[in-house]
Amino acid sequence: MMYRVETKIMDGWEFTLKKPEDQNFKPVKLPHDWAIHAPIIRDMRQGKDQGFRDRWEIGWYRRNIRLEAIKEDYVYQLQFDGVYENSTVWVNGQEVGGQKYGYSRFTLDITDFIHAGDNQILVKVDNTSFPADRWYSGAGIYRTVKLLELYKHHLNLEDIQVKTAIQGDTGVITIMTGVSSLVKACISVDNVHYTGESDNGMICIEIPNVQLWSPEQPHLYQLELSLYEGDAIVDTVGLRIGVREINMVAGKGMFINGRMTKVKGLCIHQDAGCLGIAVPPEIWRERLTKFKEIGCNAVRTAHHIFAAEFLDICDEMGFLVYEEPFDKWTGGAYRRYFETEWKRDLDCMVKRDRNHPCIFMWGVGNEVENQAQASMLKLLKMLKEHLLTMDDTRPVTYAMNPHFKYESKVDISKVIDIQKFVDEVDDTEIYDLDERVERVRRIAEHVDVISCNYQEPWYPAIHKAIPDKLILGSETFQYFKGHPDQMMNFSEEVPWMDVEKYDYVIGGMLWTGIDYLGESMGYPSKGWTGSLFWTNHERKPMSWLYQSYWSEEPMVYMAVMDYSLQDEGVKEHWDAPRYASHWDFPQFNKAVIPYMIATNCEEVTIELNGKQFYVKKPSSYPNRMITGYLPYTPGTVTVRGLINGKEVCQYTLKTAGPAVRLGFDIKEINLEASEGYEKLFTVRAKDSEGIPVFRESAKVVFSVTGPAELVGVDNGDLCSSEPYDNNEMHMYHGCVSTVTRLTGEKGLIVLSAVSEGMYPAHLVINVI
Repeated sequence: MMYRVETKIMDGWEFTLKKPEDQNFKPVKLPHDWAIHAPIIRDMRQGKDQGFRDRWEIGWYRRNIRLEAIKEDYVYQLQFDGVYENSTVWVNGQEVGGQKYGYSRFTLDITDFIHAGDNQILVKVDNTSFPADRWYSGAGIYRTVKLLELYKHHLNLEDIQVKTAIQGDTGVITIMTGVSSLVKACISVDNVHYTGESDNGMICIEIPNVQLWSPEQPHLYQLELSLYEGDAIVDTVGLRIGVREINMVAGKGMFINGRMTKVKGLCIHQDAGCLGIAVPPEIWRERLTKFKEIGCNAVRTAHHIFAAEFLDICDEMGFLVYEEPFDKWTGGAYRRYFETEWKRDLDCMVKRDRNHPCIFMWGVGNEVENQAQASMLKLLKMLKEHLLTMDDTRPVTYAMNPHFKYESKVDISKVIDIQKFVDEVDDTEIYDLDERVERVRRIAEHVDVISCNYQEPWYPAIHKAIPDKLILGSETFQYFKGHPDQMMNFSEEVPWMDVEKYDYVIGGMLWTGIDYLGESMGYPSKGWTGSLFWTNHERKPMSWLYQSYWSEEPMVYMAVMDYSLQDEGVKEHWDAPRYASHWDFPQFNKAVIPYMIATNCEEVTIELNGKQFYVKKPSSYPNRMITGYLPYTPGTVTVRGLINGKEVCQYTLKTAGPAVRLGFDIKEINLEASEGYEKLFTVRAKDSEGIPVFRESAKVVFSVTGPAELVGVDNGDLCSSEPYDNNEMHMYHGCVSTVTRLTGEKGLIVLSAVSEGMYPAHLVINVI
């Protein structure tokens, strides 16, 4: 007997924004986001939120699925991991279901609607409801779609729950199978197998000398479950599990496998620059690799359910994940769904993701309406209690807005801009610290960890009033800190310092890790730019400061203050001083230039054209960020990091000459042949000595030969209106990137970049 068959159906789709009966469908591949290629319209409705992309449309997708035969006693299902938004699905002209919320997985039984031969799938995606999310939501079938062929008696992954515990050196694995039939389990690692079986729905297996999962060593085991009917196996499923133990100890912190661990976190949205929300797993792997390089060990998937593959990568790479199902409740975009869909969407998140070791905390909302008032507390209690029926192994929390308000008679359903309403100071604002803390205490009664957005100045008061609960900075500013009486005070106190200072603060999650589309502060910016990385994965100076906090590998970095650079439209208190890593000021002659140095070394020395300057130890400076001045003279600045008096690292800035050539970051790379695989490549302007030319902004044209195609271009500049779905774009800060997609065939690919007046660059990709 054949077991379950799961087939990804990512190609062969057609798409139109017109009527489904019209003959104007065009071929597309999934994942697909039609909004990223929509026209940019400055005065469009909800333009700032949606990146000014005219996405208010109804889209139609269709695909033919050919089945040679319909297997007897089998069920057939279509599974969509995410369709944004309000989707309806037809099979052979008959409606089979759909999904309202655009971030939840849904599975449709299509057994009674299919036949041997050709079957047509038609999907309607309706993005006309207002308001949309307050960030760029994209539009379309943007996640994985599968056809599932299952025996009538089968295992359901959403019904399976795996719990782990540690007893000495032994790992204890408890598996709830979700069925009352015989199931045999096998846990494997390095050709060693541990087995168990049960016909009562619960299996217990012990692993001696267990290898534990942690951010530092994310060890995974392979679990296979086989369902029996008599003596025959009728279904098998496989999943990867991690054995780990997380304890929250009041006043002392979070302990993973007995080791105190700080959450070095970044909040992220799901879009990826020129790709919109149509982001394949390999692009997120690249991004998470960049995060890992600076010492990040956690992400908050704000503010919705992320793709399943994303969590698989977090399991592999050792990221802690704070996951939440939705943003607001009865206000904002989700208000039209909350009353009828909250349970379904919360179930989707928890049942789909509870077996991932990376998930260390569940959130049930973010900065919701009527915070800490009776109506809100009632919903918070309801959400947490229902979540605990599905998973009682992790703390449950809610991310608090720093603004608390007195009760009012405002009709939330009539509020158009819910975030402005909860953020805006008005005559109902609570200013007294004791009253604020009392509101926090009310929420703390219903959560396991107090999650504070931008409330560092109040941590001591909160802890004094609620000493039995730990605090997490669920959103933090990157550089500035508020004052107890002024949230946005621009104090040069990096919020991470509070995480280091207080044991009862388990970590901080900076808003945000990487720039994203939408939530713009106003045209021409198309998105949020107060982050550690640009959309094309280029690092911003503050990323090095956080690396100095989060990483143990010796490092040193230098940047100079340069307010001649473009205003990217960062929201005030989420901004940082305008630093840039270059030594190129043609407008100056010996003017003194402010600089910053980030390092985790004990001492630093600076040389300008061979002349040494002396600075105090990093520990002598606020935030351990060295600041000072150097007179501008073209040439070379070298900073060296020392430990125990010995140089362990260095960083160099050189004045560049005119740009004469382009150069890719790598010259050659090997990739496995995989249809649809995407990778981002960056090209830079360089002078005759190979020094990057930071201020170059010439247009670059990309081309590709061999089994690949260009998907888009991205320079990280969210103020640019150049189209993403093109083969050319101007450089920003001396570089520009392109995303290349493999067609699946083996062979030689040559990616080329040309710019007028410069020697071209070529990158060889060996597809094997």
